[in-house]
Amino acid sequence: MTSAASAQSTPAQRWLARLSFVLAGLAVAILVVVAELKSLAMFAVGLVAAVVSVGAAYFFLSRRGIVRWLSLGLLTLVPIAVVAVFAVGGVLWVAIVSAGVWLLAGVTARQALTGERPDWRMPEHPAQPPARHPYLIMNPRSGGGKVEKFDLKRKAEALGAEVFLFGGSGPVDVAEVARHAVAGGADLLGVAGGDGTQALVAGIAAEHGLPFVVISAGTRNHFALDLGLDREDPAASLGALTDGVELRVDLGKINGQTFVNNASFGAYAEIVETPAYRDDKRNTTLNTLPDLLQGQRGAHLRVRANGTRIDAPQALLVSNNPYGTGDIAGLGRRARLDGGVLGVVGVTVRTAGQAVDLLRGSRADGVSVLATKEIEVTADAPQIPVGVDGESILMSTPVTCTVSPGALRVWVPRVRPGVPAPKPPVNWARLRHLAGGRPAPAEVAM
Repeated sequence: MTSAASAQSTPAQRWLARLSFVLAGLAVAILVVVAELKSLAMFAVGLVAAVVSVGAAYFFLSRRGIVRWLSLGLLTLVPIAVVAVFAVGGVLWVAIVSAGVWLLAGVTARQALTGERPDWRMPEHPAQPPARHPYLIMNPRSGGGKVEKFDLKRKAEALGAEVFLFGGSGPVDVAEVARHAVAGGADLLGVAGGDGTQALVAGIAAEHGLPFVVISAGTRNHFALDLGLDREDPAASLGALTDGVELRVDLGKINGQTFVNNASFGAYAEIVETPAYRDDKRNTTLNTLPDLLQGQRGAHLRVRANGTRIDAPQALLVSNNPYGTGDIAGLGRRARLDGGVLGVVGVTVRTAGQAVDLLRGSRADGVSVLATKEIEVTADAPQIPVGVDGESILMSTPVTCTVSPGALRVWVPRVRPGVPAPKPPVNWARLRHLAGGRPAPAEVAM
Protein backbone atom coordinates (compact mmCIF):
# COMPACT_ATOMS: atom_id res chain seq x y z
CA MET A 1 0.00 0.00 0.00
CA THR A 2 1.25 3.51 -0.76
CA SER A 3 0.40 6.73 1.01
CA ALA A 4 -1.65 9.40 -0.71
CA ALA A 5 1.06 11.97 -0.03
CA SER A 6 3.63 9.80 -1.82
CA ALA A 7 1.37 8.96 -4.78
CA GLN A 8 0.62 12.63 -5.32
CA SER A 9 4.17 13.92 -4.85
CA THR A 10 5.10 16.89 -7.00
CA PRO A 11 8.28 17.49 -9.02
CA ALA A 12 9.25 20.16 -6.47
CA GLN A 13 9.05 17.60 -3.66
CA ARG A 14 11.16 15.11 -5.58
CA TRP A 15 13.84 17.70 -6.31
CA LEU A 16 13.81 18.85 -2.68
CA ALA A 17 14.34 15.24 -1.61
CA ARG A 18 17.31 14.95 -3.97
CA LEU A 19 18.69 18.27 -2.74
CA SER A 20 18.51 17.09 0.86
CA PHE A 21 20.70 14.07 0.02
CA VAL A 22 23.14 16.31 -1.84
CA LEU A 23 23.38 18.65 1.15
CA ALA A 24 23.79 15.77 3.60
CA GLY A 25 26.62 14.40 1.47
CA LEU A 26 28.16 17.85 1.22
CA ALA A 27 28.11 18.24 5.02
CA VAL A 28 30.11 15.01 5.34
CA ALA A 29 32.39 15.92 2.44
CA ILE A 30 33.29 19.24 4.05
CA LEU A 31 34.53 17.40 7.11
CA VAL A 32 36.43 14.74 5.18
CA VAL A 33 37.98 16.94 2.46
CA VAL A 34 38.75 20.08 4.45
CA ALA A 35 39.57 18.57 7.82
CA GLU A 36 41.09 15.40 6.30
CA LEU A 37 42.31 13.10 9.09
CA LYS A 38 41.12 15.58 11.69
CA SER A 39 37.54 14.77 10.66
CA LEU A 40 37.78 11.42 12.46
CA ALA A 41 38.92 13.19 15.60
CA MET A 42 36.10 15.71 15.25
CA PHE A 43 33.56 12.90 14.95
CA ALA A 44 35.02 11.13 17.98
CA VAL A 45 35.00 14.32 20.06
CA GLY A 46 31.39 15.06 19.07
CA LEU A 47 30.26 11.51 19.87
CA VAL A 48 31.94 11.50 23.27
CA ALA A 49 30.49 14.95 24.03
CA ALA A 50 26.98 13.77 23.14
CA VAL A 51 27.22 10.68 25.36
CA VAL A 52 28.67 12.65 28.28
CA SER A 53 26.01 15.36 27.92
CA VAL A 54 23.12 12.88 27.93
CA GLY A 55 24.60 11.04 30.90
CA ALA A 56 25.09 14.30 32.80
CA ALA A 57 21.51 15.35 32.03
CA TYR A 58 20.21 12.02 33.34
CA PHE A 59 22.15 12.30 36.60
CA PHE A 60 21.03 15.93 36.99
CA LEU A 61 17.41 14.78 36.82
CA SER A 62 17.74 11.55 38.78
CA ARG A 63 19.99 12.58 41.68
CA ARG A 64 20.02 15.21 44.41
CA GLY A 65 22.68 17.15 46.25
CA ILE A 66 26.27 17.41 45.09
CA VAL A 67 25.86 14.81 42.31
CA ARG A 68 23.09 16.89 40.73
CA TRP A 69 25.09 20.10 40.73
CA LEU A 70 28.29 18.42 39.53
CA SER A 71 26.24 16.97 36.65
CA LEU A 72 24.89 20.42 35.84
CA GLY A 73 28.44 21.80 35.83
CA LEU A 74 29.57 19.04 33.50
CA LEU A 75 26.58 19.63 31.22
CA THR A 76 27.55 23.29 30.97
CA LEU A 77 31.26 22.65 30.38
CA VAL A 78 30.94 19.98 27.67
CA PRO A 79 29.92 22.28 24.77
CA ILE A 80 32.53 24.84 25.85
CA ALA A 81 35.17 22.12 25.84
CA VAL A 82 34.12 20.93 22.37
CA VAL A 83 34.37 24.46 20.96
CA ALA A 84 37.80 24.89 22.58
CA VAL A 85 39.10 21.59 21.18
CA PHE A 86 37.89 22.44 17.68
CA ALA A 87 39.35 25.94 17.92
CA VAL A 88 42.78 24.67 19.05
CA GLY A 89 42.73 22.13 16.24
CA GLY A 90 41.91 24.86 13.73
CA VAL A 91 38.71 23.14 12.61
CA LEU A 92 36.05 25.18 14.39
CA TRP A 93 34.97 26.94 11.20
CA VAL A 94 34.76 23.58 9.44
CA ALA A 95 32.45 22.24 12.13
CA ILE A 96 30.23 25.33 11.94
CA VAL A 97 29.93 25.20 8.14
CA SER A 98 29.27 21.45 8.13
CA ALA A 99 26.64 21.76 10.84
CA GLY A 100 24.96 24.58 8.90
CA VAL A 101 24.81 22.52 5.72
CA TRP A 102 23.48 19.52 7.64
CA LEU A 103 20.77 21.73 9.18
CA LEU A 104 19.82 22.94 5.70
CA ALA A 105 19.60 19.30 4.57
CA GLY A 106 17.12 18.65 7.36
CA VAL A 107 15.03 21.66 6.38
CA THR A 108 14.80 20.60 2.73
CA ALA A 109 14.01 17.03 3.78
CA ARG A 110 11.06 18.21 5.86
CA GLN A 111 9.82 20.39 3.01
CA ALA A 112 10.01 17.45 0.63
CA LEU A 113 8.07 15.17 2.99
CA THR A 114 5.41 17.72 3.91
CA GLY A 115 3.71 17.76 0.49
CA GLU A 116 0.11 18.71 0.03
CA ARG A 117 -2.02 18.04 3.11
CA PRO A 118 -5.59 19.06 2.30
CA ASP A 119 -7.01 17.14 5.27
CA TRP A 120 -4.93 18.42 8.19
CA ARG A 121 -7.46 21.11 9.17
CA MET A 122 -10.64 20.21 10.99
CA PRO A 123 -13.81 20.81 8.95
CA GLU A 124 -15.70 24.00 9.80
CA HIS A 125 -19.49 24.13 10.08
CA PRO A 126 -21.87 27.10 10.36
CA ALA A 127 -22.29 28.32 13.95
CA GLN A 128 -26.07 28.13 13.88
CA PRO A 129 -28.51 29.02 15.26
CA PRO A 130 -27.13 32.18 16.91
CA ALA A 131 -26.88 31.97 20.68
CA ARG A 132 -29.57 34.05 22.38
CA HIS A 133 -28.49 33.34 25.96
CA PRO A 134 -24.71 32.70 26.04
CA TYR A 135 -23.38 31.98 29.53
CA LEU A 136 -19.67 32.42 30.23
CA ILE A 137 -17.82 31.30 33.35
CA MET A 138 -14.67 33.28 34.17
CA ASN A 139 -11.89 32.61 36.66
CA PRO A 140 -10.21 35.96 37.50
CA ARG A 141 -7.22 34.20 39.09
CA SER A 142 -6.40 32.06 36.08
CA GLY A 143 -3.44 32.98 33.92
CA GLY A 144 -2.19 35.60 36.36
CA GLY A 145 -5.35 37.70 36.13
CA LYS A 146 -6.03 37.73 32.38
CA VAL A 147 -9.78 38.16 32.89
CA GLU A 148 -9.24 41.57 34.43
CA LYS A 149 -6.22 42.47 32.32
CA PHE A 150 -8.17 42.02 29.06
CA ASP A 151 -11.47 43.35 30.48
CA LEU A 152 -13.19 40.13 29.47
CA LYS A 153 -16.29 40.44 31.66
CA ARG A 154 -17.29 43.84 30.30
CA LYS A 155 -16.56 42.87 26.70
CA ALA A 156 -18.57 39.66 26.99
CA GLU A 157 -21.56 41.41 28.56
CA ALA A 158 -21.45 44.02 25.77
CA LEU A 159 -22.00 41.11 23.35
CA GLY A 160 -25.06 39.96 25.29
CA ALA A 161 -23.47 37.20 27.37
CA GLU A 162 -24.28 36.49 31.00
CA VAL A 163 -21.05 36.17 32.99
CA PHE A 164 -20.41 34.21 36.17
CA LEU A 165 -17.24 35.43 37.86
CA PHE A 166 -15.45 33.29 40.42
CA GLY A 167 -15.48 35.07 43.77
CA GLY A 168 -14.20 34.53 47.29
CA SER A 169 -11.45 32.19 48.43
CA GLY A 170 -13.43 28.96 48.59
CA PRO A 171 -13.68 26.34 45.85
CA VAL A 172 -16.30 26.68 43.12
CA ASP A 173 -18.23 23.70 41.77
CA VAL A 174 -17.86 24.72 38.13
CA ALA A 175 -19.90 21.80 36.80
CA GLU A 176 -22.80 22.70 39.09
CA VAL A 177 -22.63 26.33 37.95
CA ALA A 178 -22.82 25.16 34.33
CA ARG A 179 -25.75 22.83 35.05
CA HIS A 180 -27.61 25.63 36.80
CA ALA A 181 -27.01 27.88 33.79
CA VAL A 182 -28.44 25.25 31.41
CA ALA A 183 -31.49 24.86 33.65
CA GLY A 184 -31.90 28.63 33.48
CA GLY A 185 -32.07 28.64 29.70
CA ALA A 186 -28.43 29.07 28.59
CA ASP A 187 -28.02 27.95 24.99
CA LEU A 188 -24.21 28.31 24.88
CA LEU A 189 -21.55 27.72 27.53
CA GLY A 190 -18.03 29.12 27.63
CA VAL A 191 -15.07 29.35 29.95
CA ALA A 192 -12.29 31.86 30.51
CA GLY A 193 -9.82 29.83 32.52
CA GLY A 194 -7.45 26.89 32.54
CA ASP A 195 -7.80 23.58 30.73
CA GLY A 196 -9.12 21.77 33.81
CA THR A 197 -12.02 24.21 34.12
CA GLN A 198 -12.59 24.11 30.37
CA ALA A 199 -12.95 20.33 30.51
CA LEU A 200 -15.53 20.33 33.29
CA VAL A 201 -17.81 22.78 31.51
CA ALA A 202 -17.18 21.18 28.11
CA GLY A 203 -18.55 17.95 29.50
CA ILE A 204 -21.80 19.67 30.51
CA ALA A 205 -22.07 21.39 27.10
CA ALA A 206 -21.58 18.05 25.31
CA GLU A 207 -24.12 16.36 27.56
CA HIS A 208 -26.79 18.87 26.51
CA GLY A 209 -25.66 19.30 22.90
CA LEU A 210 -24.85 22.98 23.43
CA PRO A 211 -22.10 24.91 21.67
CA PHE A 212 -19.01 25.69 23.74
CA VAL A 213 -16.65 28.67 23.58
CA VAL A 214 -13.04 28.51 24.77
CA ILE A 215 -11.59 31.82 26.01
CA SER A 216 -7.81 31.48 26.31
CA ALA A 217 -7.38 33.11 29.72
CA GLY A 218 -5.46 30.27 31.37
CA THR A 219 -1.74 29.98 31.98
CA ARG A 220 -1.08 27.58 29.11
CA ASN A 221 -4.39 26.70 27.45
CA HIS A 222 -3.14 23.83 25.29
CA PHE A 223 -6.74 23.15 24.25
CA ALA A 224 -7.06 26.70 22.91
CA LEU A 225 -3.74 26.35 21.12
CA ASP A 226 -4.83 23.18 19.33
CA LEU A 227 -8.10 24.87 18.35
CA GLY A 228 -6.05 27.57 16.64
CA LEU A 229 -7.08 30.36 19.03
CA ASP A 230 -5.03 33.43 19.93
CA ARG A 231 -3.48 32.78 23.35
CA GLU A 232 -1.91 36.25 23.48
CA ASP A 233 -5.28 38.03 23.21
CA PRO A 234 -8.04 36.12 25.06
CA ALA A 235 -10.59 38.79 24.11
CA ALA A 236 -10.25 37.68 20.48
CA SER A 237 -11.96 34.41 21.47
CA LEU A 238 -15.18 36.36 22.05
CA GLY A 239 -15.40 36.76 18.28
CA ALA A 240 -16.98 33.30 18.28
CA LEU A 241 -20.19 34.89 19.59
CA THR A 242 -20.58 37.28 16.64
CA ASP A 243 -18.68 35.77 13.71
CA GLY A 244 -17.89 32.18 14.53
CA VAL A 245 -17.67 28.75 12.99
CA GLU A 246 -18.25 25.39 14.60
CA LEU A 247 -15.68 22.62 15.07
CA ARG A 248 -16.88 19.21 16.20
CA VAL A 249 -14.17 17.77 18.41
CA ASP A 250 -13.67 14.64 20.47
CA LEU A 251 -13.73 14.48 24.25
CA GLY A 252 -11.72 12.14 26.41
CA LYS A 253 -13.35 10.39 29.36
CA ILE A 254 -11.55 9.01 32.39
CA ASN A 255 -13.76 7.05 34.79
CA GLY A 256 -16.62 9.18 33.50
CA GLN A 257 -14.87 12.54 33.89
CA THR A 258 -14.15 14.67 30.83
CA PHE A 259 -10.68 15.74 29.72
CA VAL A 260 -9.80 17.88 26.71
CA ASN A 261 -6.00 17.38 26.65
CA ASN A 262 -4.63 14.41 28.54
CA ALA A 263 -4.63 12.20 31.60
CA SER A 264 -1.23 11.42 33.10
CA PHE A 265 -0.14 8.54 35.30
CA GLY A 266 3.02 7.50 37.11
CA ALA A 267 5.86 10.01 37.03
CA TYR A 268 3.78 12.65 35.27
CA ALA A 269 0.93 12.37 37.75
CA GLU A 270 3.18 12.15 40.83
CA ILE A 271 4.70 15.50 39.92
CA VAL A 272 1.33 17.16 39.33
CA GLU A 273 0.02 15.66 42.60
CA THR A 274 2.74 17.33 44.72
CA PRO A 275 1.14 20.25 46.67
CA ALA A 276 3.89 22.71 45.72
CA TYR A 277 3.54 22.02 41.99
CA ARG A 278 1.11 24.84 41.19
CA ASP A 279 3.28 27.53 42.83
CA ASP A 280 6.70 26.26 41.77
CA LYS A 281 6.45 23.79 38.90
CA ARG A 282 10.17 23.77 38.00
CA ASN A 283 11.63 23.07 41.42
CA THR A 284 8.85 20.64 42.34
CA THR A 285 9.58 18.62 39.20
CA LEU A 286 13.33 18.60 39.89
CA ASN A 287 12.82 17.54 43.51
CA THR A 288 10.38 14.76 42.64
CA LEU A 289 12.09 13.23 39.61
CA PRO A 290 14.98 11.47 41.45
CA ASP A 291 12.65 9.14 43.36
CA LEU A 292 10.50 8.54 40.30
CA LEU A 293 13.37 7.75 37.92
CA GLN A 294 14.93 5.39 40.46
CA GLY A 295 11.64 3.58 41.02
CA GLN A 296 11.23 4.64 44.64
CA ARG A 297 7.76 6.20 44.32
CA GLY A 298 4.44 5.47 42.72
CA ALA A 299 2.31 2.37 42.19
CA HIS A 300 3.17 -0.49 39.85
CA LEU A 301 1.03 0.24 36.80
CA ARG A 302 -0.30 -2.25 34.27
CA VAL A 303 -1.84 -1.04 31.02
CA ARG A 304 -4.09 -2.84 28.56
CA ALA A 305 -5.31 -1.45 25.23
CA ASN A 306 -6.25 -3.10 21.92
CA GLY A 307 -4.69 -6.38 23.02
CA THR A 308 -1.42 -4.60 23.86
CA ARG A 309 -0.05 -4.73 27.39
CA ILE A 310 2.45 -2.35 28.96
CA ASP A 311 3.81 -3.51 32.30
CA ALA A 312 5.20 -1.09 34.88
CA PRO A 313 5.58 2.07 32.80
CA GLN A 314 7.10 4.78 34.96
CA ALA A 315 5.13 7.40 33.09
CA LEU A 316 1.95 7.05 31.07
CA LEU A 317 0.20 9.73 29.04
CA VAL A 318 -3.27 9.23 27.56
CA SER A 319 -4.30 12.08 25.28
CA ASN A 320 -7.48 13.16 23.54
CA ASN A 321 -6.11 12.41 20.02
CA PRO A 322 -2.37 11.75 19.59
CA TYR A 323 0.20 14.50 19.95
CA GLY A 324 2.65 15.24 17.16
CA THR A 325 5.20 12.62 16.18
CA GLY A 326 8.10 12.37 18.60
CA ASP A 327 6.39 14.04 21.57
CA ILE A 328 6.48 11.88 24.69
CA ALA A 329 5.48 14.43 27.31
CA GLY A 330 2.25 15.98 26.06
CA LEU A 331 4.00 19.25 25.26
CA GLY A 332 3.47 19.11 21.51
CA ARG A 333 0.59 20.01 19.21
CA ARG A 334 -2.41 18.12 17.95
CA ALA A 335 -3.20 19.13 14.39
CA ARG A 336 -6.70 17.67 14.69
CA LEU A 337 -9.00 16.84 17.57
CA ASP A 338 -11.51 14.79 15.60
CA GLY A 339 -9.67 11.54 14.94
CA GLY A 340 -11.86 9.52 17.30
CA VAL A 341 -8.91 7.90 19.10
CA LEU A 342 -6.82 8.31 22.23
CA GLY A 343 -3.07 8.68 21.96
CA VAL A 344 -1.10 6.54 24.42
CA VAL A 345 2.55 6.97 25.37
CA GLY A 346 4.19 4.75 27.99
CA VAL A 347 7.74 5.61 29.12
CA THR A 348 10.26 3.50 31.01
CA VAL A 349 13.52 5.11 32.14
CA ARG A 350 15.53 3.29 34.78
CA THR A 351 19.10 3.46 33.50
CA ALA A 352 21.38 5.99 31.88
CA GLY A 353 21.28 3.86 28.71
CA GLN A 354 17.50 4.16 28.51
CA ALA A 355 17.80 7.90 29.12
CA VAL A 356 20.20 8.16 26.17
CA ASP A 357 17.80 6.16 24.02
CA LEU A 358 15.01 8.64 24.77
CA LEU A 359 16.77 11.01 22.37
CA ARG A 360 15.03 8.97 19.68
CA GLY A 361 11.69 10.22 21.02
CA SER A 362 8.74 7.95 20.33
CA ARG A 363 11.06 5.46 18.53
CA ALA A 364 13.07 4.73 21.68
CA ASP A 365 13.03 1.17 23.00
CA GLY A 366 11.70 2.41 26.35
CA VAL A 367 8.74 4.17 24.76
CA SER A 368 5.48 2.46 23.80
CA VAL A 369 3.22 4.42 21.45
CA LEU A 370 -0.23 3.40 20.27
CA ALA A 371 -3.68 4.72 19.42
CA THR A 372 -6.85 3.22 20.83
CA LYS A 373 -10.47 3.94 21.61
CA GLU A 374 -10.24 2.54 25.13
CA ILE A 375 -7.49 1.87 27.64
CA GLU A 376 -7.54 0.32 31.11
CA VAL A 377 -4.94 1.10 33.78
CA THR A 378 -4.66 -1.12 36.85
CA ALA A 379 -2.21 -0.91 39.73
CA ASP A 380 -1.09 -2.63 42.92
CA ALA A 381 -2.91 0.08 44.89
CA PRO A 382 -6.64 0.73 45.36
CA GLN A 383 -6.18 4.38 44.40
CA ILE A 384 -3.63 6.23 42.27
CA PRO A 385 -3.00 9.92 41.54
CA VAL A 386 -3.95 10.97 38.03
CA GLY A 387 -3.23 14.32 36.43
CA VAL A 388 -6.34 15.28 34.46
CA ASP A 389 -5.61 18.33 32.30
CA GLY A 390 -3.02 19.42 34.86
CA GLU A 391 -5.27 18.93 37.90
CA SER A 392 -4.36 16.15 40.32
CA ILE A 393 -7.15 13.70 41.21
CA LEU A 394 -7.04 10.53 43.29
CA MET A 395 -8.85 7.81 41.36
CA SER A 396 -9.91 4.26 42.24
CA THR A 397 -8.41 1.48 40.15
CA PRO A 398 -8.98 0.20 37.59
CA VAL A 399 -9.00 3.47 35.66
CA THR A 400 -10.66 3.39 32.23
CA CYS A 401 -10.14 6.01 29.53
CA THR A 402 -12.36 6.26 26.47
CA VAL A 403 -13.00 8.76 23.70
CA SER A 404 -16.31 10.30 22.58
CA PRO A 405 -15.92 11.17 18.87
CA GLY A 406 -17.37 14.53 17.82
CA ALA A 407 -19.05 14.99 21.19
CA LEU A 408 -18.32 18.69 21.59
CA ARG A 409 -19.52 21.57 19.40
CA VAL A 410 -16.82 24.22 19.78
CA TRP A 411 -17.46 27.70 18.39
CA VAL A 412 -14.32 29.58 17.43
CA PRO A 413 -13.82 32.96 15.69
CA ARG A 414 -13.86 32.71 11.92
CA VAL A 415 -10.65 34.79 11.87
CA ARG A 416 -8.02 33.28 14.16
CA PRO A 417 -4.32 32.29 14.04
CA GLY A 418 -5.21 28.70 13.18
CA VAL A 419 -3.19 25.52 13.53
CA PRO A 420 0.09 25.23 11.61
CA ALA A 421 0.57 22.28 9.29
CA PRO A 422 2.08 19.34 11.20
CA LYS A 423 5.76 18.81 10.54
CA PRO A 424 6.62 15.29 9.41
CA PRO A 425 9.59 13.51 10.94
CA VAL A 426 12.68 13.28 8.75
CA ASN A 427 12.34 9.71 7.52
CA TRP A 428 15.32 9.03 5.25
CA ALA A 429 13.86 5.76 3.92
CA ARG A 430 10.73 7.55 2.69
CA LEU A 431 12.89 10.40 1.44
CA ARG A 432 15.00 7.94 -0.60
CA HIS A 433 11.90 6.59 -2.34
CA LEU A 434 10.71 10.13 -3.02
CA ALA A 435 14.08 11.18 -4.43
CA GLY A 436 14.04 8.18 -6.76
CA GLY A 437 10.57 9.10 -8.03
CA ARG A 438 9.04 5.96 -6.52
CA PRO A 439 6.02 5.91 -4.17
CA ALA A 440 7.15 5.54 -0.58
CA PRO A 441 5.68 2.84 1.66
CA ALA A 442 2.75 4.15 3.67
CA GLU A 443 3.37 5.12 7.25
CA VAL A 444 1.34 3.27 9.82
CA ALA A 445 -1.17 5.66 11.37
CA MET A 446 -1.14 5.75 15.14
